[in-house]
Amino acid sequence: MDKIKRNERIAVLTRILVNEPNRVMPFSQFCERFGAAKSSISEDVGIVDAALREQQLGSLETVAGAAGGVRFRPTGNATGNYAFIQSVADALCDPGRVLPGGYLYVSDVLGDPSIVRRMGDIIACEWYEAKPDFVLTMETKGIPVAMMAANALGVPLVIARRQSKVYEGSAVNISYVTGRGVIETMSLSRRAVKANQRCLVVDDLIRGGGTAKGLIALMDEFAVQVVGMSFVLAQDAPARKPIAGEKSLMHFTGDGETQPLLVHPAIWLQA
Repeated sequence: MDKIKRNERIAVLTRILVNEPNRVMPFSQFCERFGAAKSSISEDVGIVDAALREQQLGSLETVAGAAGGVRFRPTGNATGNYAFIQSVADALCDPGRVLPGGYLYVSDVLGDPSIVRRMGDIIACEWYEAKPDFVLTMETKGIPVAMMAANALGVPLVIARRQSKVYEGSAVNISYVTGRGVIETMSLSRRAVKANQRCLVVDDLIRGGGTAKGLIALMDEFAVQVVGMSFVLAQDAPARKPIAGEKSLMHFTGDGETQPLLVHPAIWLQA
């Protein structure tokens, strides 16, 4: 095998790490792949890390210990993240998006891979230190952004359903009251999660908080700890708020019918 040049090593190493965010990859893996010494790989990692940080695309972190190595985290920067969310919020303020009943049409936004990938990265950055074992969402509109958040965290995605599916085996079913006061059911396969795991809830919208509270109750049935909750869109100052400590990317006021519906980025994004 011909010796691989440094610029080739750096290109391949960057591709591998960026494709597997938050997953620790041992230096030995790269040493074997490239036939290079650990010192050379360490230098390559330093070059890639400096370039990513300079361009505000993320960073590489070295993890010490027997199971250590290097991992990529798409951290971005506060100014760029805020500007991105502001652009999405501006698009959502279009009066033509308001549907009968005060609903907001967001399917095109949540169906755009480039948008939901960036949202997932932003959400993941806020919960790296919480070390969730998986991301939980409720079908269906929250799935794309939850998947991207799970990818950025390097953990699986778990989807709670409105009714159990025969192909998922036995399930736990609970009833909950939605923000609109309607009693509904959510279901999760008994094989989906394990007791004592840590969970991050990610969903598309929180209004009254009923579904979010239901997801917490569902995790209680599995003895799973909810370490955080993030949403794409949240109502400003709702009449009732059964949960606390969540981080939403955007907030909205009005209903689009009796009052104009306005969407703006969350304040914490400016930090």
